[in-house]
Amino acid sequence: MRTLALPNGRQVPVLGQGTWFMGEKSRDARGEADALRLGIDLGLTLIDTAEMYGDGGAERVVGQAIAGRRDQVFVVSKVYPHNASRTGVAAACEASLSRLGTDHIDLYLLHWRGSVPLTETVAGFDRLVRDGKIGAWGVSNLDTAEMAELALLPGCATDQVLYNPQHRGIEFDLLPWCREHAMPVMAYSPIGQGRSLLQTASLANVAARHGATPAQIAIAWGLRQPGVISIPKAADPVHVRENVAALEIVLTESDLAEIDLAFPPPRRRLPLAML
Repeated sequence: MRTLALPNGRQVPVLGQGTWFMGEKSRDARGEADALRLGIDLGLTLIDTAEMYGDGGAERVVGQAIAGRRDQVFVVSKVYPHNASRTGVAAACEASLSRLGTDHIDLYLLHWRGSVPLTETVAGFDRLVRDGKIGAWGVSNLDTAEMAELALLPGCATDQVLYNPQHRGIEFDLLPWCREHAMPVMAYSPIGQGRSLLQTASLANVAARHGATPAQIAIAWGLRQPGVISIPKAADPVHVRENVAALEIVLTESDLAEIDLAFPPPRRRLPLAML
């Protein structure tokens, strides 16, 4: 499994497992946890979740999946902006720890920026690091100007943002900024939401040349970039195995040119896309 280093030196796999929309239906929880366990077995040991997902249900599913094997897994979770005050972030973290069934979260992110000043949120994060509740902290859905502001408060480990062929605005400024600061980008929804991206002719053509699926091509496309971690969701064994196999796909210049023709790279700064 390919890995990259976070700013604190911790090595993590470039391909992980997302959990958005997991934990929403109790009847699906066992199958979702089984899929996550299979992913861990196959090397997808980074699992991303959030207190928002399924109103805490996704964290409970993750807790089921990692029970008895916590030391094998790198857990990422996220705090709501309205819970991100100095004291609020501590209470939210304790609630997440309880749902996850663990005593620490490896990487804890501000889900998006709200009204709480970043200085206050970071102070809360730093206290959680000192207390051993989290290993590191980062952010999600922050654009370049906000990251430059955050750089005045050292310690950020990543920016988790929307990135796939349909949403590649970060290539103009945010991705280069993060590379310059040795900060990995964590790409959520790398295969898009719904089926619109996966039904495009360009991805279908490239997939046919590689004997792959369009979803695998979308994952391989994101991972062609250095410093990018991809966290696709997969709730069934077939998709988990397909995601792992995407690591073996090497896109050619003609593949990339065909995708660029359908989804041109940005030529100017664009507002940060979010879901």
